[in-house]
Amino acid sequence: MTRAPLERREVGRLVGAAAGPTLVAIGGVHGNEPAGLEAARRVLARLALTGSTSIALRGELLVLAGNLAALNLGVRYQHKDLNRLWSDARAGELAALPEAALDAEDREHRALLADIGAAAERARGVVHVADLHTTSAPGIPFVLFGDTPAQRRLVGAFPIPLILGLEEQVGGVLSAYWTRRGCVTFAVEGGQHDDPATVDSLEAVLWLTLAQAGLVDAAVPEVARAAALLDERRAGLPRVLEVLSRRAISPEDGFRMEPGFRNIDHAREGQLLARDRRGEIRAPHDGLVIMPLYQGLGGDGYFWGRALGADEL
Repeated sequence: MTRAPLERREVGRLVGAAAGPTLVAIGGVHGNEPAGLEAARRVLARLALTGSTSIALRGELLVLAGNLAALNLGVRYQHKDLNRLWSDARAGELAALPEAALDAEDREHRALLADIGAAAERARGVVHVADLHTTSAPGIPFVLFGDTPAQRRLVGAFPIPLILGLEEQVGGVLSAYWTRRGCVTFAVEGGQHDDPATVDSLEAVLWLTLAQAGLVDAAVPEVARAAALLDERRAGLPRVLEVLSRRAISPEDGFRMEPGFRNIDHAREGQLLARDRRGEIRAPHDGLVIMPLYQGLGGDGYFWGRALGADEL
């Protein structure tokens, strides 16, 4: 599909007449993942309708393009992964560096810091940040979040797999950075990059977020339809998962994931998962493969996890 170039980081902004929470939705932090922006455009268009079918909005909804330059190039990133850079130390360095010293992702990072920070400054309620992603493997939508009570309450309304522990395995992610600044955050993987169903899933997640966060009433029809869609797409997979480990990789490893794994998939003890220059990589025991890598760029070969009971959320 040919997409028109993005000219502005701010894809859309709607402000309700009544004070309320803020939701900052960010799509395309990885430039080969534009589906989140398409989903957010649908939501913005629906909320902008007036007349008998209008939906009252409280607070503010802001949609931002993440890695704007990489999105226009159709690549994951140019110099480094924009979702591995978020730390207090790096934010301080970016504020002090001259423009000439910045690479492409540094410029994107600095602009996002400014735009999300400005939204937090003008907020009239709790600030929520939703980071919208997709995966190279086919599969279903699932949510990654930090283990705080506010974030548990927010994502607990989503009838899709909820994954604990990934932020502890990967440093510098955007959602964790804004959690430390008092925002209620999560990241969602909506499905495979170019699958049209992925846009539908991410749109559904946004409607549930708007309702659960309090920007729209839970009774609006889009919210019920969103819940039904996501519940169907979970297709019997566990509701709550825990990431136990990460298979970190580098280009020198020659890592190749075995074909056929979905973005969350069961694996049996001893099953062949991948190969690298050292040989075969097999499952240590029965468990779950999460986000297997089927693209050129990336430092995460896959994550290894297990199912938890719903009462463990």
